[in-house]
Amino acid sequence: MADVEAELREELMAAFSDADYPVKNQMDLVPALPNGPGTRFEAGDGDVSFTAMEMAAKLGSHQNFPYDDAETLVDDVMEGLKAEGML
Repeated sequence: MADVEAELREELMAAFSDADYPVKNQMDLVPALPNGPGTRFEAGDGDVSFTAMEMAAKLGSHQNFPYDDAETLVDDVMEGLKAEGML
């Protein structure tokens, strides 16, 4: 599972590193995503797979906006995915 986590973290960092920080809410992240809310994140040969919209719906309570950088955002996303049983 560590490989899946590392793969997913790398994908999330790539997607969110282009956001215009600081981001004040989930909507501030949408322009950075290649396919907007429909952007799909996958890791572990599809063992873990969800769209940005699905992730946002599940993780709202795990995120602590505003974020000043992608690293802190992705840390919270990863923790939220684990807490919600998505990872």
